[in-house]
Amino acid sequence: MAFFSRFFATPDRTPLPTLEELLQARNLPLDLPGLDPFRNEIRHMKADERNHWADALAETVAGGWSLPPDWIDAQFDLVPEIVPHWMAERDGFFFRPHIEGLAIRVLACGQVMPAPWLVLWGLSADDVLDRAMDQLRDRSKDQPFKRLPSGIYQGVFEDGRAASRILLPELWKGLFAGQNTFVAVPAQDRLLLAPQVLLPKLVEAIGATPAESNRIMATIFQQVGEHLLPANLQDPHPIAQPQRELRQTDLAEAYRAQEESLPPELGRPAPLGLLRTQQGRSVSVATWQEGPAVLLPEADLVAFIAASGQALGIFFRQTLPRISELHGTPVEIWGPRRLRYEGFPTAAQLERLECFATGEQMASLIKGAAQPPAPRPSTASLANQAASGALSAQASSPVPAHLRGLSLGNQSED
Repeated sequence: MAFFSRFFATPDRTPLPTLEELLQARNLPLDLPGLDPFRNEIRHMKADERNHWADALAETVAGGWSLPPDWIDAQFDLVPEIVPHWMAERDGFFFRPHIEGLAIRVLACGQVMPAPWLVLWGLSADDVLDRAMDQLRDRSKDQPFKRLPSGIYQGVFEDGRAASRILLPELWKGLFAGQNTFVAVPAQDRLLLAPQVLLPKLVEAIGATPAESNRIMATIFQQVGEHLLPANLQDPHPIAQPQRELRQTDLAEAYRAQEESLPPELGRPAPLGLLRTQQGRSVSVATWQEGPAVLLPEADLVAFIAASGQALGIFFRQTLPRISELHGTPVEIWGPRRLRYEGFPTAAQLERLECFATGEQMASLIKGAAQPPAPRPSTASLANQAASGALSAQASSPVPAHLRGLSLGNQSED
């Protein structure tokens, strides 16, 4: 019966809109640059397919993107690229999350591919990604990894996109037989690999990445079975603190980029910095100054400053909900989370929070940061103050376990 149904099925009598009608309905010019390779494609489409295709065309133009190259040419020039996840969200092109903090995009003929191109080509994302990965494998054949004098390895690829080879673990997973493999992609032209015994050298190599490089992430990843995950190094591991700082710098980089896109009418972004505790840990701190609405990042600590400039103290951010009169509303923007607060806590309200450093200790810290980095006695005395005055978080506190009991301690001169 299925065979005969083909002869007796009712044909689709939905009127087929012409290309001109599709363009006019979306206020698109008839001579749209790059449209010629696609003019004949709609002849094979049904009415709903034509409208879906035209919507993708309008979305491409509205996004400020050029029309895609003809698939006949583009299919031979595809390559995946790895970028920070926040950058993928910000730029609005097609992307797929890869591992924590990283995302995959596709370059077609040297251009980053927007999602509407897939509709214009009539292809699925998986089809394009698979083809791009196959071409990356072909380009990576017979490309050795260079052993540096430090003992770690660096991927050497002439296309300047060594970081994309983090997507191809089969290229490097056998470098350290019987040992844990750690990977870093601090820049587009950097893929660094090291066994656990050489983690300090890997940290040094990440720090030596030129500032002018196309930065990706400083975080170190670890191969666990068939997966890559951010290396979970716990104290007292000697690289636990460096890894913590690398992850904090990645977060700070995302917040700095985000600041440029925040509408001024929303309020003032709270600056984000790092402090070193007496226990040797680095913690992130956001500075909230009395005045307009503040856009608060998700830092470990919040430093409060009155409108007069008086330092009021540094407190654990996780205890902010104790001030029920202040309500933070999420800011709708790409990248890491921010909350918008109006108003400013009173002295009585600040007393409800768990204290990391008193106003006097905070003022000493600010004064020390403003002085030339020559004398250190004031820093030592500040450490003594913090050790005796900073309050420790209790077991019932909302403060995370890794932040409990921290005090201000010695501060670096920078």
